[in-house]
Amino acid sequence: MKIADVQKVLVADDDAVNREVLGELLKPEYTVLLAKNGAQALERAARHQPDLILLDVMMPDMDGYEVLRRLRADPQLAHIAVIFISGLDHPEDEAAGLKMGAADYITKPFNQTVVMARVALHLQVVRQRRMLERLANVDGLTELANRRRFDEVYEMEWQRARRNGTALSLALLDVDAFKQYNDRYGHPAGDRALRSVARAAANAMRRPGDLAARYGGEELVLLMPETDAFEARMVVEGICEAIAALAIPHESSGVAPMLTVSVGGATLAADGREESAALFEAADTHLYRAKKAGRNRIVWRTA
Repeated sequence: MKIADVQKVLVADDDAVNREVLGELLKPEYTVLLAKNGAQALERAARHQPDLILLDVMMPDMDGYEVLRRLRADPQLAHIAVIFISGLDHPEDEAAGLKMGAADYITKPFNQTVVMARVALHLQVVRQRRMLERLANVDGLTELANRRRFDEVYEMEWQRARRNGTALSLALLDVDAFKQYNDRYGHPAGDRALRSVARAAANAMRRPGDLAARYGGEELVLLMPETDAFEARMVVEGICEAIAALAIPHESSGVAPMLTVSVGGATLAADGREESAALFEAADTHLYRAKKAGRNRIVWRTA
């Protein structure tokens, strides 16, 4: 298992012995984080984004119920699964925790086998949910983000750029004469070519926040937060060079003997007042200009 695949469990308990016992129990299977009170639990949840929290109910200053209420009120933390661990063993106590949104309730003194079984069960649910979320956001052919995912990220990044006054660059990439490619070589070959173009685009994106997505048909969209026009164009030039290096024959192109792409791009205006739809439209307009000018080129809005 890769280190990045190991799931994280946060143990929040004011009793040092309980923290140590649970930590040692879970360490062989999971990355374990420890918190000794409610405030520390919230801080570490926000910083580390654990997959699951084992949360003591009875803690001083801020009890487990309040911690859970604050988790559920925070959009960045509301998804984290929580298992209450408590010495309160009345049915009404368990019901209260479950009604608040806890995934499970384990009473003290806890049985280690039961704890491991419950943790494994809920982390399996977390893995399955994330897999479904990923599938819902991924294009099945290219394995890039799909249009739905792009729309979500684009709106978020546009809002952030407007708020912080940072650059945001956007480019639309279209495979030249792709219909003719499919007509000549067949749709399976067209799918392989599109996957190769998608990989070249994804591999050339430089920053963790950059996003390459399939927008539709043979069109990709490239989103580059905190990237000015010069830097963004350099990235796109690298993508075009990588695609050229693939040397995919296209004898029906009319543009070049190999598969080529046209790109139109735009960067958020310096005054930051441009709407998200207008920025996208600017990139689309410049893609049209690239095609009209003969294809196999990049046309970027200069102002």
